[in-house]
Amino acid sequence: MRKEELEPQFTSLFTEIKNQGFFNGVVLVAVEGKTVLCEAIGRAEYNDGNGRHLTRGSMFELASVSKPITALGIVRLQQQGKLNWDDPIANWIPELPYPGITVRHLLSHTSGLPDYMELFANKWDPMRYAYNEDVLRMLIEHQPEPLFAPNESWLYSNTGYILLAILIERISGQSYGDFLDEQIFQPLGMKRTQVYNRRVDPRNVPDDYAFGYVYRIEHGYVLPDEIPELNYVKYLDGLQGDGMVNSTADDLLRLDRGLYADDFFNSSVRQLIFSPVTMNNGETFDYGMGWLLEDDERLGKSVYHSGGWPGYSTLLKRYIDRDLTLIMLQNGERDHAYTQQLVNSIEQILSGEAYTVPKPLENKKIIPLDLKKAGTLLGKYRFSNEQGDIFDVDVFVEQDKLYLKMGNGMVLKLLPLSSTRYYEEQTATELEFHSDEGDEGMRLIWHSNAEPEIAERVVMD
Repeated sequence: MRKEELEPQFTSLFTEIKNQGFFNGVVLVAVEGKTVLCEAIGRAEYNDGNGRHLTRGSMFELASVSKPITALGIVRLQQQGKLNWDDPIANWIPELPYPGITVRHLLSHTSGLPDYMELFANKWDPMRYAYNEDVLRMLIEHQPEPLFAPNESWLYSNTGYILLAILIERISGQSYGDFLDEQIFQPLGMKRTQVYNRRVDPRNVPDDYAFGYVYRIEHGYVLPDEIPELNYVKYLDGLQGDGMVNSTADDLLRLDRGLYADDFFNSSVRQLIFSPVTMNNGETFDYGMGWLLEDDERLGKSVYHSGGWPGYSTLLKRYIDRDLTLIMLQNGERDHAYTQQLVNSIEQILSGEAYTVPKPLENKKIIPLDLKKAGTLLGKYRFSNEQGDIFDVDVFVEQDKLYLKMGNGMVLKLLPLSSTRYYEEQTATELEFHSDEGDEGMRLIWHSNAEPEIAERVVMD
């Protein structure tokens, strides 16, 4: 569709989005690099209900949208002849106690490396900032079991992208941020993009910075630093590579245009990084080198990455068959399902369909916690699926609040809707406790997907 056909529909859609008062962020849509929509809605900073408004130039922490940028840093090193895709990372990180991992494995999430977040949740002093070399040191010191042998399977790995940032520094002799600035940001004119760790360096906050907030029913928008169960946003703030690139919607559009340019990298490399990874058994997974891959019958092939971190929800999606671009940066997401609906509405317009307006999450009516009843729900619950994956969660009470702790150390507060049904704000999902056989037959039903996930209690507290 032509620009003049798209603009009235986007205007109509976002008039309704603004009236709903549910979205806080910046959205940019471009056709062949020309902006047809750029809306900044909500606040960059809250102060007793007031504060700065977002602008088109507001800078956001990109969370995992940093990963394709980290991958591009590795591409630049390959183009300079300083590494090859199948080089073992032991060439530069010989002390890592996980043999057989190559640069390609890190880029494509097929390394099998253990999750550093789980390790730090259990072993790290939360009063100290962690840095990339601390991740390496903790892996060496504790040597958690690998999840699988290199290239035997695919599993999203933040650990792998921390190691890619370490590789960039050891090979280039520069800091991760300086290398990206020299090799990517400056050449593409991304003047409002930088690697920045806000809590580690709070005195040098960039101009027009969008502080990341989480929404809580009891308090509205608050900084995640004020939520005890989100304390990892503080002690993990020194890490780089899997996150911590900060940018604007317009700068990400400049990145998008650079990815089409042969003088930035040649067509053979472009084809490689946007091709599915092939594992040892011959199976493929729709992830290239820093990019998820999708083929849609309406809009053709797309390459994209999303990001999520307490306070931020981000998306860079490039519909490469049609030369369309969608950039969505939020610093106060209230419901992931609403975000997905909004993305779908935008894609409906781009594909020439009638669009549907996203429906905001209904207000939840929270009741006081019945501690006596909650006491019958405590214990360890075990989830399993058809693929044979098993994971345990712990349900516990602390300071008169009910919590669920994931295996990776993440803690979720459960707000009572009834004595058996609870709401979890971070995932915007509901959980239900049910028993047909008394306390010993207790089950936990998590309504997080189209089909609920069911766990059996295996240990009572």
